[in-house]
Amino acid sequence: MLPAPVIRFDQIDSTNAEARRRAEAGETGPVWLTARRQSAGRGRRGRAWESDTGNLFATLLTTTRKPPAEAAQATFIAALAVADLLDAFAAPGAVTIKWPNDVMLGGAKAAGILVESGAHDGGGLWLAVGIGVNLAHAPEGTERPAAALASHLRPDIAYPPSPDVAVDVLAQAWADWAGRWEEIGFQPVLDAWVRRNATLSGPCVARLGHETVEGVAEGVEGDGSLRLRLADGTLRLISAGDVFFGEAV
Repeated sequence: MLPAPVIRFDQIDSTNAEARRRAEAGETGPVWLTARRQSAGRGRRGRAWESDTGNLFATLLTTTRKPPAEAAQATFIAALAVADLLDAFAAPGAVTIKWPNDVMLGGAKAAGILVESGAHDGGGLWLAVGIGVNLAHAPEGTERPAAALASHLRPDIAYPPSPDVAVDVLAQAWADWAGRWEEIGFQPVLDAWVRRNATLSGPCVARLGHETVEGVAEGVEGDGSLRLRLADGTLRLISAGDVFFGEAV
């Protein structure tokens, strides 16, 4: 599959917000939207996303005829695409994924993914797959440690890629994984994602909006949902949330 074209902005409020505006105006994509700076970048659950120059801020606008439950699998493709991007420049073994889509460098978060969707007037769903990658800088004062690619480069690479270079690598990686998803199905995507995960078992705490649950993680279901065994023995399937392995919060 060929990568989607890229539209580059010098500054914008949010690439995800721009994708939504375009979708609601009838655009279908696929197209990547990227910006050197964002004035109102967002992460999951409405959190602000720091937008320092030198990092990557990009959103893929696309449409799908898949039902919502299957369309949500796009988050796993995004995580794999980001991992492939970082792998192209990072020291061997540095890149992992933490459920469901936090991409890590040396055990610290290096990227965030926010997938938003809605009904498209032309039918199906529009998807805005927002991706932020710490290429040159890592934010300070975050709840959990953050990392930047600049501190985890291979010995033969002196500087991290520019956002313009990085988005082209990302777009190709997305196209490769999305092609497999469309042609073969979700299982090969999930298998590759599982191989990237350092931890999918053991003590686990999940923050789910207004609820926090604790238990023991027991891997994932075929759709990528986390299997969480509660203290009373019941099995809870977690499809979205902030998950912390090996500790209480």
